Amino acid sequence: MKEIILCYQGEMALKGLNRATFEAVLSKALRYRVRELGRFQVYKAQSTMYVEPRDQEAEANVGEAYERVRKVFGLAALSRAAVCEKNFEAIQAAAEEYLGGALQKARTFKVEAKRSDKSFPMKSPELCRELGGFLLAKHPHLRVDVKHPELTVMVEVRDYGAYIHGPKTPGAGGLPVGTSGRAINMLSGGIDSPVAAWFMARRGLALHHIHFASPPYTSEAAKQKVADLARIVSGYTGNCVLYVVPYTKPQEYIRDNAPDVLFTVLMRRSMMRIANRVAKEIDAKALVTGESLAQVASQTLMALACTDAAQDLPILRPLIGLDKTEIVEVARRIGTFETSILPYEDCCTIFTPPHPKTKPTLAEIEAAEAAMPGLAGLEETAAREVERIRIEMEPPRRGGALFEL
Repeated sequence: MKEIILCYQGEMALKGLNRATFEAVLSKALRYRVRELGRFQVYKAQSTMYVEPRDQEAEANVGEAYERVRKVFGLAALSRAAVCEKNFEAIQAAAEEYLGGALQKARTFKVEAKRSDKSFPMKSPELCRELGGFLLAKHPHLRVDVKHPELTVMVEVRDYGAYIHGPKTPGAGGLPVGTSGRAINMLSGGIDSPVAAWFMARRGLALHHIHFASPPYTSEAAKQKVADLARIVSGYTGNCVLYVVPYTKPQEYIRDNAPDVLFTVLMRRSMMRIANRVAKEIDAKALVTGESLAQVASQTLMALACTDAAQDLPILRPLIGLDKTEIVEVARRIGTFETSILPYEDCCTIFTPPHPKTKPTLAEIEAAEAAMPGLAGLEETAAREVERIRIEMEPPRRGGALFEL
């Protein structure tokens, strides 16, 4: 029996004249995700994307393709479905063959039908009634429960055939990556910043990452941990570049020349200026951080205001209203949590003062920076000597890239 993956659009269906642009990006993403699994055809009909296997290798890998497609932003839901001809006898046979095992294990069920092809002679209520009766005869232990069934048998009669499947699986949602522009995510080795990247990619941002390393205070293992996080996130966001900034000298300079209580905010402003330089080199239009309001001293309202004033790009903070428990929950769901908690150093945590100021003013911050005339040159050097690491979703076998980054 032939299987196909049906991918249902969400808010993309509400787009106007530029909807075709969103759908083209989504199609490209879907093709890229399944490119190593055989020959799949990706096409659109009736606000639904079809991912159809076209050779034996693809047919054998439908399950793996389905798991990969689930991570593609822009899909509200998806279904792994059996395809048959548009006649009731074929629908009966396909429903029993494809879902008979699941029906045998269930106690209650119902049938839902959607007749997009109005030339099909049976209307949806009739199709539900007749197919339900057929399946009851095959599985007499079942009873119908239209409100809370253990299994819903769904039939969609569309232009190219009839599709039988179980309940739809929620998709990743959001908008296709790349449709909202490009940004740089400030990726530390912690829990928050990978989650922030996931949230912003879900809103259509194509992302690169920037990381600040301070050897010998931070190790190669710490840098590898960040690269691993970037690779996990790339399963959702697509291929990217990790920019690693050699930040030891600027950080030591701030430590040695600034008031201790202002160290963290001054360091954050310095990082923002360097990230701004790198972003403008690649035409990124915003910076993304994992900051959450009042989570630590550098994330109070006044501290964030001081940080924002250091450079002129928008700073996107998707976690700003989430607490740590909510952030950890998302990190576990997207698969970054276990890597984030590995015990390797992070430059944001070294030299941290015991009692940082929680309500700094911009005037005192700028006065402290004025007393550090050598900082600008050190930042310029760090931005110029940045290391670029290409991050891919998985090792390529046939070449190609999801985005031109």
